[in-house]
Amino acid sequence: MSNAISRRDFLKVTGAVGAAGLLAACGGGSSSSTAPAGPASVAEPTGDAVELSISWWGGESRHEAYQTAIAAFSEANSNITVNPTFAAWSGWEDTMSTKFAGGVAEDVCQVNWNWLYNYSGNGQTFIDLNTVSDYIDLSQWDEATLNTCVVADMLQAIPVSMTGRIFYWNMTTFNKAGITEVPTTLDDLMAAGAAFQSKLGDDYYPLHLGGYDRMIMMVFYLESIYGKDWADPATSTLNYTAEEIAEGLDFIKSLVDNHVIMPLPTYYGNNGSTAAHQSNEWITGKIAGILEWDSSASKYQDALDEENRPGFTVGEEIKFGDYNGGFTKVSMGLAITQTCQHPAEAGMLVDFLLNSEEGASIMGSECGIPASKAGLAAAEAAGAVDELVAEANSKVMAFCAFQLDPLFEHNNLKADGTGIYQEVFDTIDYDGVSGAEVVDILLDGMESVGYTINA
Repeated sequence: MSNAISRRDFLKVTGAVGAAGLLAACGGGSSSSTAPAGPASVAEPTGDAVELSISWWGGESRHEAYQTAIAAFSEANSNITVNPTFAAWSGWEDTMSTKFAGGVAEDVCQVNWNWLYNYSGNGQTFIDLNTVSDYIDLSQWDEATLNTCVVADMLQAIPVSMTGRIFYWNMTTFNKAGITEVPTTLDDLMAAGAAFQSKLGDDYYPLHLGGYDRMIMMVFYLESIYGKDWADPATSTLNYTAEEIAEGLDFIKSLVDNHVIMPLPTYYGNNGSTAAHQSNEWITGKIAGILEWDSSASKYQDALDEENRPGFTVGEEIKFGDYNGGFTKVSMGLAITQTCQHPAEAGMLVDFLLNSEEGASIMGSECGIPASKAGLAAAEAAGAVDELVAEANSKVMAFCAFQLDPLFEHNNLKADGTGIYQEVFDTIDYDGVSGAEVVDILLDGMESVGYTINA
């Protein structure tokens, strides 16, 4: 019997008490349900000394880009001081949800698209950015792109970029296993699993998928087979039956059984809660593939050691059935909170980061390929668009055909270690059960966050 700990249990022990205390201090876990009155004009900048705050998550290169751009903004606007707060993604949504609940979030927040629904469904947390259109040039975004961030008839965020998932491969390891081409079919994946095990050993795997990654891969597979969105993008009504979902869960199990992906107990035993790109297995090439966001290409390449880095390759999307599976979404947005005392100046900061020649050239593609036309032009002219990210993004946008609903990324579902997705896939790996035996756990969890289930 394995002595590996469950990542879900690990994070429950280390994080639950602290999170509960924070929520209690703020008086609950959700923002007020009372929306503000309609949009109103904001006060014009006075030129007086102003302090703004901004928050974001990301890796070291994103942190550096934001801080450099903020310094340039303050140099150009000497009366405005900007105080940043930032960290890695792990635990970040819990931190921000607590701040949103307590009305203490930063003036400008980097946000996930679904946060607009989860924490500001009535417009109670973020302002309507149409009220600061004198300071943010909204014409730089296509109307359809802006409309993805309209919630409660308010433009609650500016899309920084659009994104989707794609495969990244370490061809250094694939070559050691006698494979010279990136996988493009399910048969290729299964053959790679067998080759890795027989030629490299039991501790080498062609692909790694964490709990949330497995959920995305499963939906990708089902969309390829059945040709329909996971759920209605407007109503979050599930489009799949329990039997179809059980089939998808069994597909993931087959990847484990055929040595394509590392069993979760093995990964947890070796790494605990460590992110995949920071794991020794990824760094040294024992895990030779990942299904990740297109904006993460450089992060995964840079994490590899000197022997393996030259083999990093942006793969192709895999067509598992008659349809192109996979969804695209707003990668992230910038929003201004209702508690911001200087929304005009906050708007100026957002515009500088996303639209201005100086700011956009500094930010480059650190948050994905810019959705702003002016921002993209500035970043490209400065040579600041990462070629790997651009390659990955172009492949995603050309292939993925489906839409994401706002509940799919609900924190109760996707949270590392404590979410329903993690529970489902942990149960499959630890107990060896079939998809039919755990599908109700998934459906009950989805229903609990607001999905309409007709399965």
